[in-house]
Order: sequence, then C-alpha cells, then structure tokens
Amino acid sequence: MEPIQALQKYFGYDRFRHQQEAIIQNVLAGRDVIVLMPTGGGKSLCYQLPAMLLDGLTIVISPLIALMKDQVDSLNVNGIPAAFLNSSQSEDEQAAITQKLRNNQIKLLYLAPERLFRSGSTLIGFLKSLPVCLVAIDEAHCISHWGHDFRPEYLMLSGLKKEFPQIPVIALTATADKLTRKDILEKLNLSDPAEFVSSFNRANITYRVIPKKNSINQLLEFLNERKEDSGIIYCLSRNSTGELAADLKAEGYSAAAYHAGMEQAEKAKNQEAFLRDEIKIIVATIAFGMGINKSNVRYVVHADLPKNIEGYYQETGRAGRDGLPSDALLLYSYSDASKLQRFAKVEGNEEQSAIMLKKLDDMVKYAQLKTCRRQYLMQYFDETFPAGCGSCDVCLSEVKKFDGTLIAQKALSAVARLKESFGNTYIIDFLRGSKREKIREEHKQLRTFGVGADIHRADWFRYIRELVAQGYLQVTDDAFPVLKLTNKSDAVLKGLQKVELIASQTMEERRPEAPPFETALLNELKMIRRDIAANENVPAYIVLSDAALVEMATYLPQTLDELRLVSGFGDVKLARYGREFLIPVKSYCVKNGLSSRIHQKRYALKQQLKTKQPTTKLRSSDTRAESFSMYRSGKSVQEIAAARGMVATTIEGHLSYFIQTGEMDVLELVEQEKIPAIKDAVESYGHEKLSPLKEVLGDNYSYGEIRAVISWMNRRA
Repeated sequence: MEPIQALQKYFGYDRFRHQQEAIIQNVLAGRDVIVLMPTGGGKSLCYQLPAMLLDGLTIVISPLIALMKDQVDSLNVNGIPAAFLNSSQSEDEQAAITQKLRNNQIKLLYLAPERLFRSGSTLIGFLKSLPVCLVAIDEAHCISHWGHDFRPEYLMLSGLKKEFPQIPVIALTATADKLTRKDILEKLNLSDPAEFVSSFNRANITYRVIPKKNSINQLLEFLNERKEDSGIIYCLSRNSTGELAADLKAEGYSAAAYHAGMEQAEKAKNQEAFLRDEIKIIVATIAFGMGINKSNVRYVVHADLPKNIEGYYQETGRAGRDGLPSDALLLYSYSDASKLQRFAKVEGNEEQSAIMLKKLDDMVKYAQLKTCRRQYLMQYFDETFPAGCGSCDVCLSEVKKFDGTLIAQKALSAVARLKESFGNTYIIDFLRGSKREKIREEHKQLRTFGVGADIHRADWFRYIRELVAQGYLQVTDDAFPVLKLTNKSDAVLKGLQKVELIASQTMEERRPEAPPFETALLNELKMIRRDIAANENVPAYIVLSDAALVEMATYLPQTLDELRLVSGFGDVKLARYGREFLIPVKSYCVKNGLSSRIHQKRYALKQQLKTKQPTTKLRSSDTRAESFSMYRSGKSVQEIAAARGMVATTIEGHLSYFIQTGEMDVLELVEQEKIPAIKDAVESYGHEKLSPLKEVLGDNYSYGEIRAVISWMNRRA
C-alpha cells in the first residue's frame, strides 16, 4: 500500500501536510530522522502511518501517561492496534498486553523512557525478542539541558541505538532552537539523520498581548465572548491556579485547576473532565499539556509571562489543532519579568544561566513588541516571514499617537540624573515623587524628582516600554536590569527630536471567514458525537473533530460517498460512524428543504488553488521550478525523483503545478485516451480526495495522471 492510500484509509485525508510525505519516505527507507514541526502540525502521523506500512512493532517513547492514553484511544478508533504499558495499569492488564505483543497483535507500543532503562527492568530484553521495526521519540527536546523542558529520564535514551543498532529512530519535537537540536542529535547518537524543519506558522491562531492591570477583570472580559469554548489558562504558580479556578467558578464558568503539587488522582480526574468537555476551562501551570491532542481548544491564555519563547509557542499551539480560528492571549507585566529573572539562574552553572536569561529576554521583547508578533515568532525559529500578518493585535490595531516629547524628556532626564543606575520601578517612583522610603534622600533634592506626578504609574510603565521599543532607552541584561540612555537619547533631551507615543489602541476583531454552517444541525451533530464518545469511553474529539462536524453542517453530505469527502473520515470511521451521522444530516435537509452542498466544497477548493498561483515568475531555487527544469532537460519523472531524493508522486505533483499555470501540456504526463475517464470521475466524485478516484478508475490509472488532469481542469475552469 502506498503512503497516500494509507493516509486515506486510516486517517481520512487525501493529502499530506508540511513535509510529512518526505519524512515518511525516509522512515520507510530505514533512515534515522529528526523532525521539527509546530504543535498541531501533524508530527504523530510521521511515525503512526509508517507503523502501519512496516512489518513489525513500532515503539513510541512518550513522557506522559495522559498523552499515551490519548494517542492509543485515537489510534484504536481509527482501526489501528495500539497499546501502552505504564504504572497506571494492573498486572493483569500488563500481562494481557504482553501476550498480544508476543502474538504480533499490536502495531504501536507507547512507553515512558524510565520504564525502558530503569534498574532491574527486563523490558529491553523482552522488546529485543520482538520484531521491532521503528523507534519514535516524542517530545525529543526533553533530552536537552538547553531545551525549555529538560527531563533527566530522557538522558537514558542515549542507549537506544546501542540496543537497537539496525532499527531506524525518528525523534520529534515542536520546539527546538539550533543549540537544542544539536544536543538532541548528539545525545541520541543518531546515525546521519535526515533533518526536517517545517514552517512554524499557525495561521489560524490570533496572537495578542495586553498590559496586565486588573487581570481577573481583563480575563472575564475575554472569556465573556467564549463561554461555550474550551480553553487553557496558564499561571506561573501553583497557588495562582487554584485561586483563579475558584474565581472563575464563582463567576459561573466551568473550570478546574491542574498543577504538579496536586494528588495524582485529582489531576487525572480534572484532565479527563477537560478532555471530555465536561469542564470548559483548565487553569494550570506548565505541568499541564505536553502532548495533549484535544483538537477543539479555542484559546490559550497566559495569565503570567512564560519563561521562554519555546514554551510559550508550544503552549499557544495547543489551541486550534483542528484548524479552526483560535486565540492566544498574554497578560504582560514588567514585574513578572523581574520575578522570572530570579528563577532563570541555574545554581553553579553560569553558561546555562546565561542561556536561560537570554531566552527570558527574548520573551520580554516579544511582549513589548510594536511590530508584527507572528513575524517575530517565525524569525525566532529561523524562519523568514513578512511583516503585517493581519492576525496579531499589532497588525489588527488602529493606533492613535500624540506628541510625547515632553514625557520622553522627563523619563530620559530622570535616567540621566540617576546616573543610569536604576531599574524602571525606581525611575517611575522617582518621576512620580513617591514618598516611599526606598527613594534616597539625595535623589529627592534633584529637580526631576516628582516632575511626572500627573501621570498614572501604569501609564509610566507603558511609556517607558515604548521608549525602549523605539530605541530611546535600553535595558541591561544584568540580574537586576537598569535603564540606560542610547545614542538616540541626546537629540530628544536637546529638543531636536520629536517623540510620538501611543494615546489609544483599538484592536479590530478580524477572524478568518468560516463557511456558513447550519447552527442547529451542528449542535445536533455534537450531541450525537457526545453520545458515541460516552458509549466508547473516549473524548468526543477522538470520534470526530469539530472541523469535521462543521464541514458536515456546511456541505450537507447525503451519501457515504459524499461523506468520504469530509476531512477525517477514513475507511474505519466511515464504516463505524458514517450512517449515524448521515441520518440527522439527511433528516435536517428534508425538514428544511435543503440538499447537498458538496459541490461548494469542490468549488471552494478550486478557488483556493487559483489564489495560490503566483503572480510573478517562480525563483529558480523553488523546488517545483527545479523539478520542472530537470524535466525540460530531458529527464524522466523517475530520474528526477532519484536525483532529488524524492518519490515519483512528489515530482508528478511539482509538474502538475505547471500544467495548471499553462507552462506544460497535460498530454506530456497523461495519454489522450485516458483523459475523458479521469475527467468524468472527477466531475462525478470531486477531487478533494484522490483515493476514491483511484479506486473508481482502477490500476491502469496512476495518482500522478489523476493529479495532472485535475490541474488541467482547474486551468480550464
């Protein structure tokens, strides 16, 4: 079976995302692989799909029991035999799984790292007696001291290649800078691995940061418009999680706390209730969430500043895994940054302390940005990205400015008169003429003392952040940072440079356009999904994602063949749940005089393909252009694939692009007599999924030929 066929059969998708196809081909070829892909980008598929195509057992190393259960439940619902072994199981349960492993009845086995190599364990010996074909290490950044979530037990995995020298290893992570990536490679002893770094952009997430003032009121204002949505709120301390969860419950929200200090049973209960939509909000420390696959989390709020960009990005990535519009909100205060500086230092390790402080500084810069937040995040992960994303608070805001030169002069003068030796809290207290004892007596005699008493303290913090952002002030990287002047300060102090500050900022609420789904039908489908999930004892999103339900309520499929075109309906789910979901859709349509709109989905995709065509000629470095150039030089598809280390179907996809742009004739890839049959099949069944078309057309027609005709039809449309 080809990977694309397995993708349709088991997972219900007709095309790969990011670099999944190339990653899978390398795994199938027996090569070690390291994968960096954003949270929600489809990392798990990179080892789950090969597991079904390889002969033998795939071992998956996972850091959390909750993650294991979630993944195994999801795989089993898709008809993939998977299991886990961990401390939550009884001896009888473990014995039953062991027997299934001996009988080759399990394709994926999930394990915690410490279980493999702990003292006295016989597990390695047992696994070596089984036909192991692949080892996958999830959350691989946990092995690195330089990563944001180092776990000592992961260091034991350095022995894997010694125990399984001929078995390919795939290491996966959602967040790793260059230093962490190098550490992963060295510690796992991977052999000449293929490295894949996908785009980190999560286009469906809107990023926003607001200065923290009265945080509970700010939070309630945000939640008021999202009462029916699931969300995660991250706090810095354990106490804060409990207090905030209690406050939200008092306001009528369905919320629960989660942190490492809670009893294991209570943590498990709260997490399970959240996964099953029995509670809408989980208020947690960063102990919560690694590997959580709940696809319908609509927002992630950071009530306190995170320690680094890696952790922040991974946590925000838990929103919108189903691809629907979602939000990431950060409440920022300078006092959070000061507090975290004390925790960033690693006792007795100056090198690591410096790295952690630099990571915190990058996080503070993000919070204080006056330019596109998405661009900053992408550039942090070494990915070029244009400014003006249109979906962060900076890009969506209408800013009104005023002449703030006098305010700037007061601030810069205070910094100068205090000999550039104090942080912004002291500077602001000095400007406001504070009566606090900490203001030194000699400073109270200076002319600048109290010149900013008419400006609110919170506004002073904001203005100083702006002056830093505009380069008129700078903050040192010391353990106790102080404000200093810059080479731009002098012109302001002399009245030669005008400074504009922000008077007000209004954020436009702009969301990606959602299809006009039938609301009443969507609610009915959610109820059916809930009942199925309760009956099968799994979270609702494992049965079907919100995105799949929205598609059904939008395009109103009337037959199983039409339902197959809805994302997420693989063969198993179609057979298992198809009729249960079709009945209410058809009934709703009869009652309301509606009919199938599947043709709209085909049209929408066709328009999407059109808008993706570039208006300027492709650069010679473009991967499609390279394949096209080699084809024009006389090389066959197979020769190009071999030369470029790709599969033939990928090269055919590259060439099909040029059929759609008109630079290549469809007859170069497809015989004339085959075109009518393919065209007829596409018009009858649509082209959202290739597998059904291949099934209808038979073995005499290749995926490449089908794709080429679709491109030709799109050009003619």
